[in-house]
Amino acid sequence: MAEQLRLMALHAHPDDESSKGAASMARYVAEGVDVLVVTCTGGERGSVLNPKLDRPEVRERMTEIRRAEMNRAREILGVRQAWLGFVDSGLPEGDPLPPLPQGCFALQDVAVAAAPLVRLMREFQPHVVTTYDETGGYPHPDHIMCHRVSVAAFDAAGDPDRYPELGDPWQPRKLYYHMSFHKERLIAMHEAMLAAGLESPYAEWLARWDGNERRERSPKVTTRVACGDYFPVRDDALRAHATQVDPDGSWFRVPIALQQKAWPTEDYELVRSLVDSPLPEDDLFAGVRETVCA
Repeated sequence: MAEQLRLMALHAHPDDESSKGAASMARYVAEGVDVLVVTCTGGERGSVLNPKLDRPEVRERMTEIRRAEMNRAREILGVRQAWLGFVDSGLPEGDPLPPLPQGCFALQDVAVAAAPLVRLMREFQPHVVTTYDETGGYPHPDHIMCHRVSVAAFDAAGDPDRYPELGDPWQPRKLYYHMSFHKERLIAMHEAMLAAGLESPYAEWLARWDGNERRERSPKVTTRVACGDYFPVRDDALRAHATQVDPDGSWFRVPIALQQKAWPTEDYELVRSLVDSPLPEDDLFAGVRETVCA
């Protein structure tokens, strides 16, 4: 009997899984893949970004509320979900930046913080792992730490000499970085909105892009997963994080049909592979299916 394919998606906070790679996950779930979202922190220090919910009683219950939102999003996407157990670092602002809170995720020793993830990898045994690149996708300290911990755990999980107390070794076959908001995609969506006679939510974003050193280091998109049919599922999951997204905001201004026509994929960069999979790809499991599902 063929082995079930398994995907582990690593994210910094509850809601990140619904804004990065959600449609891909929904597609793979529909195809019978076992998908586990691992959330590094509880999002305790997140702001209330939906003005309709920005009330003291909501801010006081952020931990409880964000867990409930995550559970609802998990149900919508059809995935499993696990908490890594670290505390949100918050997004420091100001010049100079204030110090990060003591005990937060971003201040953990990487080798120590990777341990619970190594255990999860050895228990769940994913064939494919997705995470953020070294910039975190954007410079939130928890996103950058998620990248560091993800890479460390990917490299350690299959080594019997590392973390021997955390279960039998398991080596995932492939590691990807999310390329959710690269410039090529934003330009395509922006131009499609203008061609349709609609105001683009990307105009200011693109104007800020030029000269941004981090963004000009354009990572290489190696893999485009066709998942336009699952954009409505993605948006429903994102709306489930009601404190984190304004349902009338820019996230939802581009009509689904226009998105499906202008850019019907979610994009990734393959950064580790232990299987033969020629680039470019259209499947995160390219090269894996041939061995696991044979």
